[in-house]
Amino acid sequence: MSRCEHEHPRWAYGARGRGQPLDGAAPLQVSRLVVRYPGASKLALADVSFSVAAGQRVALVGPNGAGKSTILKTIAGLLPAECGQMRLYGNPVGACHHRTAYLPQRADLDWRFPITVAELVVTGRYVHLGWFRRPRAIDWQQVRRCLQRLGIADLADRQIADLSGGQQQRALLARAIVQEASLFLLDEPLNAVDEATRDLVTDVLAQEARNGASVLAATHDLGRLSESFDAAIYLQDGRIEQTDLLAVARGVASPHRTPGARCTASRTGDPACTG
Repeated sequence: MSRCEHEHPRWAYGARGRGQPLDGAAPLQVSRLVVRYPGASKLALADVSFSVAAGQRVALVGPNGAGKSTILKTIAGLLPAECGQMRLYGNPVGACHHRTAYLPQRADLDWRFPITVAELVVTGRYVHLGWFRRPRAIDWQQVRRCLQRLGIADLADRQIADLSGGQQQRALLARAIVQEASLFLLDEPLNAVDEATRDLVTDVLAQEARNGASVLAATHDLGRLSESFDAAIYLQDGRIEQTDLLAVARGVASPHRTPGARCTASRTGDPACTG
């Protein structure tokens, strides 16, 4: 057996995986994850291990190139892992993707595509409908409720090309919420948005967490870290440098530092790690 154990499907979300959560399993468990971009000699992620508990909002913090987006894309099944294991509610990646919503950075999307805000948001229902099935009346009702919740109900018929940055982010979050996901993977959801959108996104994610959902988000917004998240994972050069619990009052656990994470800490002088 290879010393590097891993599992990942070639097309993680190519089938309608609707596995159920295993009893007692964490929403997200990442163990000794190693990722390398195709053709690259340098690792993008090296021996990354952590977990996210139910109802917990965890921030991925670090400079550009630290590995934040890579972690999210790998968990979302968009990048293959070279080594390591990822479990979502105890299942492999792709086994219960209806419970997982991934929001890329806004700049990664083509906002010139000719659809309305409502049509963008309703695509979050496709994971339940399957391909080639039209949204039902109940799906459109859920879209309207989510647009109202995000304060953009009046923009339902507007082309997405006409949205501001803050409106784009609200529309993307509405799409994730209408999916009825319980694990949100968000890439810079608070970046370059107006203050009102920042407050609203923070409040909506806090509401989702109180209802048992979990959030893993990349962020540069260090000034409001403790307001927006319960815990933070600090990354540097594809490795975890440290983890911090930010909101003890919420009663949620710190991201669990598995043996892979402890050994990473040893490289930064943690005397508790013996190798």
